[in-house]
Amino acid sequence: MAGDDTAAPMGKFGLGRPALPEEVAAWNIDILPDGTGLPEGEGDVWTGEEVFADNCAVCHGDFAEGVDNWPKLAGGMDTLDHEDPLKTVGSYWPYLSTAFDYVRRSMPFGAAQTMSDDDVYAIVAYMLYSNDLVDDDFVLSKETFLDVEMPNAGGFIIDDRAETELPLFSQEPCMENCKETVEITKHVLFKDPIPVEEGDEEAAAEEAPAAEATEVAAAAPADAAPAEAPAAAEEAAPAEEAVDPELVAAGEKVFKKCKACHQVGEGAKNKVGPILNGVIGRSAGTGADFKYSKVMVEAGSGGMVWDEETLAAYLEAPKKFLKGNKMAFAGLKKEADTAAIIAFLKAHP
Repeated sequence: MAGDDTAAPMGKFGLGRPALPEEVAAWNIDILPDGTGLPEGEGDVWTGEEVFADNCAVCHGDFAEGVDNWPKLAGGMDTLDHEDPLKTVGSYWPYLSTAFDYVRRSMPFGAAQTMSDDDVYAIVAYMLYSNDLVDDDFVLSKETFLDVEMPNAGGFIIDDRAETELPLFSQEPCMENCKETVEITKHVLFKDPIPVEEGDEEAAAEEAPAAEATEVAAAAPADAAPAEAPAAAEEAAPAEEAVDPELVAAGEKVFKKCKACHQVGEGAKNKVGPILNGVIGRSAGTGADFKYSKVMVEAGSGGMVWDEETLAAYLEAPKKFLKGNKMAFAGLKKEADTAAIIAFLKAHP
């Protein structure tokens, strides 16, 4: 090799060749915030729901609500100032290009870059719909991409720490007026839990008799009611309509699609959506201790009651039935599922 005058110049190894433009293009699939790099294609919300169900729902839930510890992709609006904010595509991400680029480059898990560009457009459109950022007839494409305004677009700043902070902490130490030696003069010891103050002990002693009195009062029998009162109450109560147990059981299975947001039954609590105990026959937007959307409250004030007819229409297409409501669910496709859900809810008055 020493005598080989064809050896590469100093610093170069003579290996390979420059990449061709088409090779660089195949590798460089970045999508920039201004839409640069977007491929041709388009996708609508309803196609996106189907593609999302096939490729993404196993981890992210049917409605982008997240499964177990997998990320939630929808919701979290107005939580960024909370102690534990919910950061989703809708609440946190500043650019739609970030969502498109990530889905196209890295999803679905274990089969990255196997979806068509049309499928990616459709999935991103469905995520936007799940975050109430577009209507159900929206079609995402290169032409409509920049029409979408992300809520947190103004929530980020340019990272200028290299210019503003790094110089402050990169100076040479002065090495003047230093102490000759450094000695440990004290030690910190961990003590037992914080002792109770004298006032606290006295307050606890004063509260004890009151607590005992409450328990005694609770144990005391109430005044006996007239013997005929229970019978009168039974006569006044309307007869409950019988519910098919098999249909209720089927509804319990379908309700799994709702459990990410709603609870029903004993011990149910408000979550992303309200408790659904007693929803049949109740005015819209009147569940206890839940903040409903403005349109839902107005619908209830206008006389809308959740009966079988209104529930069936709502569950078929929530966004279309009541535009502007907060429910992210796209709707039940089968009438049998709708009937089963209604039967299940009727079984939880």
